[in-house]
Amino acid sequence: MIAPATRFLLPPDREATAPPERRGLARDGVRLLVAGPDGVSHHRFADLGDHLRPGDLLVVNTSATLPAALDARRVDGAPTVVHVSTTLDDDTWVIEPRLPDGPDRGVRPGDVLLLADAVRVELIAPYPDPDAVVPRLWRARTHPGRAAEEFLTRHGRPIGYGYLAGSYPLGDHQTVYALQPGSAEMASAGRPFTERLLIRLMARGVLVAPLVLHAGVSSPEKYEPPMPERFTVPASTARLVGSTRAAGGRVVAVGTTVVRALETAADPDGTVHPAHGWTDLVLGPDRPSRAVTGLVTGLHAPEASHLLLLEAVAGPALVGRAYRAAVEHGDYLWHEFGDSTLFLP
Repeated sequence: MIAPATRFLLPPDREATAPPERRGLARDGVRLLVAGPDGVSHHRFADLGDHLRPGDLLVVNTSATLPAALDARRVDGAPTVVHVSTTLDDDTWVIEPRLPDGPDRGVRPGDVLLLADAVRVELIAPYPDPDAVVPRLWRARTHPGRAAEEFLTRHGRPIGYGYLAGSYPLGDHQTVYALQPGSAEMASAGRPFTERLLIRLMARGVLVAPLVLHAGVSSPEKYEPPMPERFTVPASTARLVGSTRAAGGRVVAVGTTVVRALETAADPDGTVHPAHGWTDLVLGPDRPSRAVTGLVTGLHAPEASHLLLLEAVAGPALVGRAYRAAVEHGDYLWHEFGDSTLFLP
């Protein structure tokens, strides 16, 4: 992966350590930085409708978060943790063995980890590149075979990282429109939406359309591209994207997952077709967005591959201005429970 043009240093104490509701805010009370041709301005997420027009289309990801973290043991009895990223078409799991401070780089093919209910998970090969020398993710098989969703529902908990002040229930890791379980981690760009805000947007003439992309575990590595992910763009959503573009409206993706799904289904001229399957699309300087013309998203870590996708939609100059403003303003918080940006290039 090439490096994003947007470069910044994240100051200390700028990570959201808890959901906003547990910090005394409403779900839609987080900050909203709006970046467009006229500059950068600062608002609350509840004000989103002030920046959209009748006829604009919001596309949301209705994937629901699974409790994808599992306690495990090595065969010598040492405790460890497994993050389940996704399942493949051959019923194998894609997992990330974890140490307290990050991925476990010491595992090897054939290693076995012990889960609840006497289930063993055997590492088969690195994923997605089986020849990777120091992999983070592994294709693995359970013995006896288990359906991941059912097993996680019984034994898992939501994935959380060290910047969080505690563990929070699965409901804190869901959007209000989550329907289809399948994401290892929350499609967090949509978390600030409330039922009330969605109704207000629709009453003002803003359209809302769904798709599904089941997000895997987030990438903690610099320049690491997003992994292949399962997605569905319904025919109704494809039609709405086409009619919105034809009428001069803006297609505003709620999250990088939505951008990835729509752009996978888009022709070079921006026409979006119904589609489903797996996407390994990576947007960047050599593959700008074709259908998406606006983006609601959270604040991403320095040098994360997601910044390349933002630049593919909004352009490096606008993304750079937005992140400089977020860093300098002092009140913005990063990560899944943090603040939001709206790019309208």
